[in-house]
Amino acid sequence: MNSGYDVIIGLEVHVELKTQSKLFCSCSASFGAEPNTHTCPVCLGMPGVLPVLNEEAVAYAVKAALALRCTVHPFSKFDRKQYFYPDLPKAYQISQYDQPLAEYGAVPIIVDGHVVKEVTVRRIHMEEDAGKLNHLGIRLGDAKGSLVDLNRAGVPLIEIVSEPDMRSADEARLYLTELRNVLSYLDISDLRMEEGSMRCDANVSLRPHDYVGSLEDLPRVEIKNVNSIRNVQRGIEYEVARQAELLARGERIVKETRGFDDQNGRTYSQRSKEEANDYRYFPEPDLPPLVLTQEAIERVARSLPPAPTVLREELQQAGVTAKEAEIIVGDRALWEYWREATTHYEDKRQVTNWILSDLSRLLNAHGDTWLTPRVTPAALADLLRLIANGTLSGRMAKEVLDRMYESGATAAQTVEAMGVSQITDHGAIQAVVQQVVADNPHVVQDYLNGKEKALGFLVGQVMKQTKGQAKPDMVNAILKGVIADYAKT
Repeated sequence: MNSGYDVIIGLEVHVELKTQSKLFCSCSASFGAEPNTHTCPVCLGMPGVLPVLNEEAVAYAVKAALALRCTVHPFSKFDRKQYFYPDLPKAYQISQYDQPLAEYGAVPIIVDGHVVKEVTVRRIHMEEDAGKLNHLGIRLGDAKGSLVDLNRAGVPLIEIVSEPDMRSADEARLYLTELRNVLSYLDISDLRMEEGSMRCDANVSLRPHDYVGSLEDLPRVEIKNVNSIRNVQRGIEYEVARQAELLARGERIVKETRGFDDQNGRTYSQRSKEEANDYRYFPEPDLPPLVLTQEAIERVARSLPPAPTVLREELQQAGVTAKEAEIIVGDRALWEYWREATTHYEDKRQVTNWILSDLSRLLNAHGDTWLTPRVTPAALADLLRLIANGTLSGRMAKEVLDRMYESGATAAQTVEAMGVSQITDHGAIQAVVQQVVADNPHVVQDYLNGKEKALGFLVGQVMKQTKGQAKPDMVNAILKGVIADYAKT
């Protein structure tokens, strides 16, 4: 539908920093309290109060900027962004305009473990969050109204603004996924999009193939405050189709802000798009410029964890596939579990298999996360050692793991309680095999006639009689030997 146009996408991502207090006052910045209980004269915008900058929020913002390979400016300043909205008590927001904290970084787009493109980060600036309107249909006399909760007002934010480098909704999804990966390892935000601690505004334009002007001159639609990566992708896909259809009919694109209805998968008009001059920016008179020494910036730089791209390389060098590496890197708690488990058990391939299969199955079944697994990395390593030393077969180990997850006991305790261990006695297995061969002469003959599946049936009968405890490779070897002797008779 949009074959005559290039899709131009830029994203603005707001990330709440998980400091204990707000950006300019000592009120708690935690989520989920009763409405309007985390407020004071400063964040309520009372006359005569003065803001005081939160030092921890600055450190977190610098950490994000360095992790995204931005240049952190030693000198930046705060500005007043003027607009009226019911959840903005001062009628202005303290933000940064023409001299932001940091500029010109990059976020890689990863496909199958490889960097296929880099999206430029134009700027990162600090600002305070607004409050929140609860549209509950409250009846106020004869009219319906909304309630204002100012707990969120003043919570520290960073806004990460990309260049319009993305050319599809899928690229936007991959950009946001990697951005969230990078930020998650910094531990500076909860990044819970459903709670609003990470929110995305998507700017979407269609550019005719023969267009020669500036991208800034294209009519741009902003999809505001989208609350999940999947919904960002869906919103862009719908908006691209909507704009293409309008252009195909000879209509013009209106520069506006639109919301996204995730129930119907459609965007809807909210208001005309503001320009910078609509906000009447001017320097914040109650705050001095933010001056950072090179020593302070370097101190933050030394605290940075490895980047996700580095972690992917480490995983793949350990024999983990690109797809598995994406799953592991995509969850910081899972990565930390994998890393600890591999310090206890050196076969990283085995660790990966068990983590991503049976242990993941148990977490999902019990509604747990990698932050709260009921089997520790050390306990998993103990279980894998019982497989390696022949005490347990793989099948038996799965049953033991299930019981460990329920009870919290160690592998050794669980094996003892269940009374299970792998039968490795050659004579005991051979006696069972001989009986199975004697009981199934037709199946043995089928195998001798070239039907390989017949051997599987006989193995199954041996395992059934030993309650799954016979060591499988010994069963196969002994069975073939007994059949060879049988064929000679």
